[in-house]
Amino acid sequence: MRKNIVAGNWKMNKNLQEGIALAKDLNAALTADKPNCDVIICTPFIHLASVVPAVDAAIIGVGAENCADKVSGAYTGEVSAEMVASTGAKYVILGHSERRAYYHETPEILKEKVQLALANGLTPIFCIGEVLEERQQGVQNKVVYDQLAGSLFDLTAEEFSKIVLAYEPVWAIGTGLTATPEQAEEIHAYIRSVIAEKFGAEVAENTSILYGGSCKPSNAKELFANPNVDGGLIGGAALKVEDFKGIIDAFK
Repeated sequence: MRKNIVAGNWKMNKNLQEGIALAKDLNAALTADKPNCDVIICTPFIHLASVVPAVDAAIIGVGAENCADKVSGAYTGEVSAEMVASTGAKYVILGHSERRAYYHETPEILKEKVQLALANGLTPIFCIGEVLEERQQGVQNKVVYDQLAGSLFDLTAEEFSKIVLAYEPVWAIGTGLTATPEQAEEIHAYIRSVIAEKFGAEVAENTSILYGGSCKPSNAKELFANPNVDGGLIGGAALKVEDFKGIIDAFK
């Protein structure tokens, strides 16, 4: 049985004190009104060791927004999967469109990151999705297929079953544009069919596929009502408890 998940990606926002306060406020809100889905917050690296003990692990999972593609060594400024895991974090976002675009992360780099994350007991939240030009050309299916194949097809079915996918139409991130529920369902169903073809129907059926791209309290329920949309990877709305909880409550 696949899980419904609402995950927050804080991106480069909130200093340490603000981040701890946000995590505690969210924890209090969800303790008072239990969520009907798994909730994850992915924070900047410097927050992890402080945020993990600030929340109830039974209510909120904690993850990083990235990790290195190397085990350890002379890589100044990098943070390894082992370091992330040592904080008590359980998840890591990999392949986010901003990492692909601004930091030129290739499928090969992401393949290494996924394998290191899994080796250190982390659950990757692996992001795929097309830019506006690709959507306009009608090649979105090919784009997401190539992203899956380029980084994940070397995994065994058992390894792949430990991954959460997040489909993010890059043209909808932070723009206020949102894929319609029909567009979201169509590509999520396609992604699930690709997984079934490669790893088998059971793995596909149990893989959570999240939608990311201007998801907010006003449209979350409609998006999440789709049979192949299992929750959301939330950016801006994850920075306010009221907004993030409004999306979480879409599963009630």
